[in-house]
Amino acid sequence: MNRYSGKGYRRRPLRRYGFFIALAVLIGLLLIQTSPRLRGTIDPVRNAASDQLFHMTRPTPLERVAGRSAKDQRIADLEARVRELSQYEAMALSMAERLEAYEEILNMQGEPRGTEVTARIMAESNGPFAEAFLANAGRLHGVEIGFYASNDRGLVGRVVQAGQRSSRILKITDFNSRVPVMGESSGLRGILFGGRDGSGRLTDQPEEGDFIPGERILTSGEGGLFPRGLVVGTAYPEGDRVRVDLAMRGGQLGYVRLTGTPTVAAPEADEDGSVGEIGFLSAGERGQ
Repeated sequence: MNRYSGKGYRRRPLRRYGFFIALAVLIGLLLIQTSPRLRGTIDPVRNAASDQLFHMTRPTPLERVAGRSAKDQRIADLEARVRELSQYEAMALSMAERLEAYEEILNMQGEPRGTEVTARIMAESNGPFAEAFLANAGRLHGVEIGFYASNDRGLVGRVVQAGQRSSRILKITDFNSRVPVMGESSGLRGILFGGRDGSGRLTDQPEEGDFIPGERILTSGEGGLFPRGLVVGTAYPEGDRVRVDLAMRGGQLGYVRLTGTPTVAAPEADEDGSVGEIGFLSAGERGQ
């Protein structure tokens, strides 16, 4: 009876309960790290607590003289910025999953994609093709005349010559380049041509109206040279004209992605050569 009435026997249930409590806490932490919704709920509270604990420590006079306080403050601001961006990242991932589920439910057809080749380029600084690039990819790699070139920021140009192992890309900054574009917000259309200062200009605007300052300029897809929706730049007024700050100038130009413009085949004709008319079934015909 003594061995059942000692303090050691009373402590065993507490140790057993502590083990299960610790196991439940570990499972909860695992769920918080793997679930975007739970992590999005907990992150604001955790970030606020960490910010308060961090700002409780004040720099010493020696740290102020050495300049460590400014560095620590800068690091703290960057860490807070990273935590804020992590919340947006989790939100974007959640929205991407939701969008993918909606597209699957709606049986949405994706955009047709053409051949894509990443090539290294070098510039030509003189001659008739001063505003052109030479890329180390040609017909042997699937590149054809008419492929468009883009970098990590936007449209760069279009392939005008294609050899077996190399190709020439005419930049959109060249005066001879013509790109059908439209405003993302205003919907106005025009033709973009290059200028000597490296920016673009808009001309041949069929609609009446003004482009919104600061709106993005995208390819309109008219003419079939470029697909619709490629980022070209940002519009800003200059007197009576509209100029475009080209987006590709802010990206790297050591490599470009050469892509064929996707095309959609026309509807097939009937045996007699005429295209069938679109018809709708009545309620009785659908029931048969």
